[in-house]
Amino acid sequence: MERLGTLRRNKMRITGAVVMGVTLALSAVACGGDDDGGSGGGGDEVTIGFMGDLTGENSGLVIPPKQGAQLAIEQYNATNPKVKIKFKTYDSQGKAEQATPLAQGAVKDDKIVGLIGPAFSGESESVGPILEEAKVPSVSPSATSITLAEKGWKYWHRVVADDAVQSDGAANFLVNSVKAKKLYLVSDNQAYGKGLTDAIAKAAGGKGAQTQTDAVDDKATDYSSTVNKINQFKPDAVYFGGYYAVAGRLFKQLREGGYKGKMMSGDGSLAAGLIEGAGQENAQGALLSCGCLIDAEGKTNEKAKKFATDYKTKFGSEVAIYSTEGYDAATAFIEAVKAGHTEPEAINNFLKTLNAQGVGKPIKFDDKGELAAQDIFIYEVKGNTIPLLGNSNEAKVS
Repeated sequence: MERLGTLRRNKMRITGAVVMGVTLALSAVACGGDDDGGSGGGGDEVTIGFMGDLTGENSGLVIPPKQGAQLAIEQYNATNPKVKIKFKTYDSQGKAEQATPLAQGAVKDDKIVGLIGPAFSGESESVGPILEEAKVPSVSPSATSITLAEKGWKYWHRVVADDAVQSDGAANFLVNSVKAKKLYLVSDNQAYGKGLTDAIAKAAGGKGAQTQTDAVDDKATDYSSTVNKINQFKPDAVYFGGYYAVAGRLFKQLREGGYKGKMMSGDGSLAAGLIEGAGQENAQGALLSCGCLIDAEGKTNEKAKKFATDYKTKFGSEVAIYSTEGYDAATAFIEAVKAGHTEPEAINNFLKTLNAQGVGKPIKFDDKGELAAQDIFIYEVKGNTIPLLGNSNEAKVS
């Protein structure tokens, strides 16, 4: 996620998060760092941080990866290892201006040896230089901006495909599965949303689709002007780039305005909040693309099913957006600690050679910190749930 135009400006606050055919109820998470006491690194305990929007408007996109990471670390600590991991959270509310001082404190005061996050791309842009200077490695479960991998950072990693990969997967799905010959793309005019829709427009255009683009104000509530433009264009599908709060309002107004075609959005909208905002009837059949794997039924692999079971036992809810990636990001650090590395520089060097099987995909980074595996998955709103349809290259609309 980026906004996240910052992960994407902020990815979502939800009272209920959806996944794998089950409605997910997320509990509220307290602000600021917490958890057990302990020091940074070098002793019998090291501190791994998690940074993202835990109480803001897009917290629904960040609580799941936080919980996934928490589960991985708790399971590791339960094995009574030689070096335990303290998990400390930093609530940035997805805002770069809040993430910056939090990162400085995490490095200087809390002596973290690694950071899971930041969750959004915008805050990642601000925090990256701080971590680079301190030589502290980070692994984001959800920041998807293409430019993050182009910074030349040596301590930055992520376990999710970027927006270039998502845009190509979404365009391929829209043209080949949805059979969209005319495509209307709307963004929230933020870095994440606009970057995603621009890339999809280019990719879909290259595949023969006729495209038209527009932008809406993410703070506005009346999108009638855009709805009128869409109805005049008569597209087979509309793709919105941005977060679920705006997507919900837009999709609701599209249906109420008479639009009958397919509606689709990206990972920033993959949440129960989309259904709540649009209304269940209006949201039916809406499609979502994401580099994240939400597979409670274990359709892709057995590890995904076990993770979903453990997650539900721990949190009382189904796995949700980026919970798998949060678990895998934590796993990367856990593997480093298990290998005897407790200082930031040593952990970062270990991550360069890591090759482990995660829940979502293999955890193996290239020299830019990107994952080798770059899958995009498609989800579809059905009732009050958003189940997995499959890989973007194979998924078929119902």
